[in-house]
Amino acid sequence: MAWEVYLKKGLCLPQIGWWMDAQFSAQRSVVTHAHSDHVGRHKELICSAPTAQLMRERLRGKRIEHVLPYGKAEAITEDTSITLHPAGHILGSSLVELNNENGTLLYTGDFKLRRGWAAEPCATPQADLLIMETTFGLPCYDFPDEEKVRAEIVAFCRESLAEGRNPVLFCYSLGKTQEVLAALAPEGLPVMLHPAAMRLTKIYEKFGVKFPTYREFKKGESDGHIIICPPPHQKNGILKHIPARRTAIVSGWALDSGAIYRFKCDAAFPLSDHADYPDLIKFVDQVKPKRVLTLHGYANEFARTLRERGYEAFAIGKENQLDLDLGALTSH
Repeated sequence: MAWEVYLKKGLCLPQIGWWMDAQFSAQRSVVTHAHSDHVGRHKELICSAPTAQLMRERLRGKRIEHVLPYGKAEAITEDTSITLHPAGHILGSSLVELNNENGTLLYTGDFKLRRGWAAEPCATPQADLLIMETTFGLPCYDFPDEEKVRAEIVAFCRESLAEGRNPVLFCYSLGKTQEVLAALAPEGLPVMLHPAAMRLTKIYEKFGVKFPTYREFKKGESDGHIIICPPPHQKNGILKHIPARRTAIVSGWALDSGAIYRFKCDAAFPLSDHADYPDLIKFVDQVKPKRVLTLHGYANEFARTLRERGYEAFAIGKENQLDLDLGALTSH
């Protein structure tokens, strides 16, 4: 037998009756992390302890939660075990390892191989079948050294403050805000957070993540502070209260030309919580899979790269220009 996989608003494994990161209200789903495009109002779910806490804050309601520690195998069916491993993406993000007579399947969800400031370091367990996200699966996405980017962000903030303007850093409330806040720790600069980011940061602290002093954004009290808030396409209501400001997007997409126009800001810093192209390749080489399925972002292009490197790989849910025996691995 072989693993049977279906992709449709999440990854379905019908042989065990569970979804991975279902984006709708599923009966049963493993949730790799608490970003909104990986969760739903599931009746029953499996996740890490930080993910459970973050989901309770972001998605209210009753559900059956199976909270698993990293590295400990648990039975998910009579003949299949599940083990969660840290994914390095955000706090509590998980790689999902499944083991049964079909062999070992590793599903990454979103992951980051480089060490972050506010997330557990990513593991690289070996597996027969690897199903991986490939958001930045092109050679052009080779992120610069993160300490260099951190220094550039700090310089931007200091220059803005010296000019009498608030530096406003556009960061998603979960994950990126906490990474940037932790990166600013050595500088001793005053920081204000968007209220939504403030609530999530408090959960990080419950799990032992250390941050520099910060406070919630207050209208009329922001002078001399760095402001961290969601990107401008999200309704945050803060910018209208900061007339003297310089803005910057903090994102892996900052490597794209025209990023400052896309995000309507003054500067762009390429700091990502996803693996870049070199780390995607490095991850595959360390996992040593017999077969790879790619999804999200540049899935087709990265699968082609892996085939050129000798791996049996294809993009699930995409047309692959090759003749390959897919066995029971299909996509709907």
